Amino acid sequence: MAFDESNSNDATAILVRMCDGDRQAADQLLPLVYGELRALAGHLFEHVRPAHTLQPTALVHEAYVKLICANDPNWEGRAHFFAVAAKAMRQVLADHARKRNAEKRGGRDWQRVTLDDALSAWQSSDVDVLEFSEIIDELAKLSPRQAQIVDLRVFGGLTIEESAHVLGVGPTTVKSDWQIAKAWLKRALSDKGTR
Repeated sequence: MAFDESNSNDATAILVRMCDGDRQAADQLLPLVYGELRALAGHLFEHVRPAHTLQPTALVHEAYVKLICANDPNWEGRAHFFAVAAKAMRQVLADHARKRNAEKRGGRDWQRVTLDDALSAWQSSDVDVLEFSEIIDELAKLSPRQAQIVDLRVFGGLTIEESAHVLGVGPTTVKSDWQIAKAWLKRALSDKGTR
């Protein structure tokens, strides 16, 4: 996913207005970021079972509403917005799966995602989206930046360089954190699988 720098300044200015309490700014923001949010959702749905009932467009809309309705979002700019958007999409997917599971009477028809090729060590394994979301939340308690990198790489489909741009750190830092996060995730997923 490449960032469209042509409207970056406009989006950042609108985000600042939103932080200052201008709720009408949200209407101006959506056309500027919709394409990139849709690309994030599209990437995410490449790894979700085809039977999933939530569509990419609905995911974008639900995540966008979640983002603009946040109390005191303190957007630090466009890059921060997209970092939070990737996390919001993960949360919307987890909430949707949780709701579907609650509606099933005793069934355990979990929504499963296949980790993308960036997590090639588990390329053939299915992971429960709720379980994976909880594991990322656990990682966030230990290392918020590593959890953000997981959100950006797995749910956002961003490269090392794009993740570095969003987080405002160097690619070497992201690469190092990504390696540590992958090892931690592998162990956490393995531990959950043995319980």
